[in-house]
Amino acid sequence: PARIEAPVVAMPTTVQNVTVSADENGMRVDRFFESRFPGLSFSHIQRIIRKGEVRVNGKRAQPKGRLEAGQSIRIPPLRLDAPRPGADSPAENKDRAFIKSITLFEDDDVMVLNKPMGLAVQGGSGTTRHIDGMLGAIRSRDGQRPRLVHRLDKDTAGCLLVAKNRFSAAFLAKSFRSRSARKIYWALGPGVPKPKQGRISTYLAKEERENGIYVNIVAPP
Repeated sequence: PARIEAPVVAMPTTVQNVTVSADENGMRVDRFFESRFPGLSFSHIQRIIRKGEVRVNGKRAQPKGRLEAGQSIRIPPLRLDAPRPGADSPAENKDRAFIKSITLFEDDDVMVLNKPMGLAVQGGSGTTRHIDGMLGAIRSRDGQRPRLVHRLDKDTAGCLLVAKNRFSAAFLAKSFRSRSARKIYWALGPGVPKPKQGRISTYLAKEERENGIYVNIVAPP
């Protein structure tokens, strides 16, 4: 089927009402603003939603609320932040080079990254270097940045799927929510398990370091 791309709306100086497009179906409210208004800061998006200035079909919106195609969104006057200094700074060039070095596959819609162990996917308390932050250095001509559609734990190495546009982000997010996307995890352990197939249901203790190697210790049930 032909792809339906939602237009990037001009930065409104007065209250506007826009309609959720087909490829924005299932998108979170905060991600909707990020995709429609690439120059808008995340803090500004969170602030207008928190203050109740954003409404979906007349009801107060929640940042993580999911949108449906055809819904009407009230958009308050927005302020475009000044461009960040040093858009081509050495740090951003380094981020671009790193993302390129771990890219296993890329086309017009998606990227598959070989995320290494020890690198966080998103930021958090005390975490300043992460994949999501580096993706900000890779933007399309219209200012859109690649979007995460799933997560991997910091100490898990593996393939990380990243959407490059709104259409693929909505499609992939739906696949992960409906569990139609199949995920396979591999683990290394000593010896050969018997039986070779089964289910383990127990608790995991925190990582412990043994002879310079991090290992996961299974706590007794």
